[in-house]
Amino acid sequence: MVNNMSRIRDYSLSGEERKTRLRVCIFDAAGVKSAFALLLTKVTKPSLGNLLICAVSGTSTDKKEVYAYIGKGGRFQMERTISFMNGEGSLGHNTRAFIAANVDADRTKDNITLVHEDLKKVYHKLFDDSLKKYNAKQKRKDRQIKNYYDKISRSKQEKLFYEVIVQIGNRDDTGVGSAAADTAVKALQDYVELFIRRNPQLYVFGAYIHMDEETPHVHIDFVPFSTDNKRGLEIKNSLKGALASRGFESEGKGNTEWQQWSEAEKEDIAMIMQKYGVGWKKLDTHNPHLSVLDYKKQERSREVKELEQELEDIGVVIELKEEREAQLNDEIHKQQMCLKTEREEAEKTLAIVTSLKDRIMEEGVAQEKYNKALAADGQELEDIIADKKKQLADVQVALNKARAVFENANEKLAQAEEELSEVKKLRDDLIKQGEGDYYLKEEVIQLRYENQNLKKENKGLQEKLDKAYEFMKKFVIEGKSMLDKFLEWIGEKVREGRGR
Repeated sequence: MVNNMSRIRDYSLSGEERKTRLRVCIFDAAGVKSAFALLLTKVTKPSLGNLLICAVSGTSTDKKEVYAYIGKGGRFQMERTISFMNGEGSLGHNTRAFIAANVDADRTKDNITLVHEDLKKVYHKLFDDSLKKYNAKQKRKDRQIKNYYDKISRSKQEKLFYEVIVQIGNRDDTGVGSAAADTAVKALQDYVELFIRRNPQLYVFGAYIHMDEETPHVHIDFVPFSTDNKRGLEIKNSLKGALASRGFESEGKGNTEWQQWSEAEKEDIAMIMQKYGVGWKKLDTHNPHLSVLDYKKQERSREVKELEQELEDIGVVIELKEEREAQLNDEIHKQQMCLKTEREEAEKTLAIVTSLKDRIMEEGVAQEKYNKALAADGQELEDIIADKKKQLADVQVALNKARAVFENANEKLAQAEEELSEVKKLRDDLIKQGEGDYYLKEEVIQLRYENQNLKKENKGLQEKLDKAYEFMKKFVIEGKSMLDKFLEWIGEKVREGRGR
């Protein structure tokens, strides 16, 4: 008896176990019938376990309610919870720009990207035209908005974008790898398409189904906007305005437009789930025909289910928090590694700079010694230059004297040549005339004597001139020896003489 009761209570389970245990119940009808008196109550809307008992025993009053649990094709319909929550909006996490500790990196390739656009480009697409019109109306430049994206990013009222995280079931009944998870993924894909169609003023720029965590779920990132605004931009960022376009308006803290919209979205998700033979596991509503005792039972059951739903949501929140915590820990670890690397690089740079500093100081000392040596050498060079200048002055004086001697000798030589020419002419005339006058002979002898003296004098001058040449060879002026300079000067004088 006890064993049969335990087996019957287990029929409230779902899925394949429910089908298997239903078959056991059918073939163990004796145990079922013996438990009727204890299980059947006056509850108008019995539990699934009671409905199964009614179906086996043939109790006609509850058969209709049994069929309410049967999906298309005569199959029992499994039920799953729906989690619809406001996310933190970590784009790096959604796109797996980094891998958190709770993510199975081997399954990241199974993730599904349904929508992916650059957020800044989306802002240009949505708001640039309205921004131009708004700025054109402003008479004061300080009231113009240069960049609407930057303005919203600094705003305390609006957010750049919002995110919802949708999950069907939990890790216990819809874990990744199960048939239920595959069905949930199909439903989530259909829901994203419906979300975009049903919410035209919630611009979806990112939709990502994660298959590398425990339970499949979708992150939907969107930019809300309102149109036909009389103040500010004609089209501007506004969640309140976007939801109002769907007919959702706040009725107070207990029933905000976000809460109303969330419930409507859950209904859409449930409709899609129904297409795949999955029911929405949610709270029962109040039945006015129940007795006071039954009503109290139902209320207690409702409270339990509320708590179960809260626990379900809390479980998802905890999963996301754990994921976020792992993500932050991973980021902190990366930052610590980066800081460690930067510190090591800084220490290496400091060592190099210190080494360079020591080297520069050593080179500075050496340079200072070298400069002092150069200064001493410079003084010595100045003394040498002064001596050379003095020698050059002496040479110039000697050169001037040599020039004067040469000019005098040149004049005498020219004069002697002239006289010699006349003597030769006279001699020739005398030879032609025969023996001439005795006086002329004496004159020729005298001229020969003077010519001989001039030759000796000219030889002496030539010797002096050669010595002057040797002396002048020792000095160089403008890349040429003083002798070359002097000979050039003599050549010019000779050419001038011939020209006259």
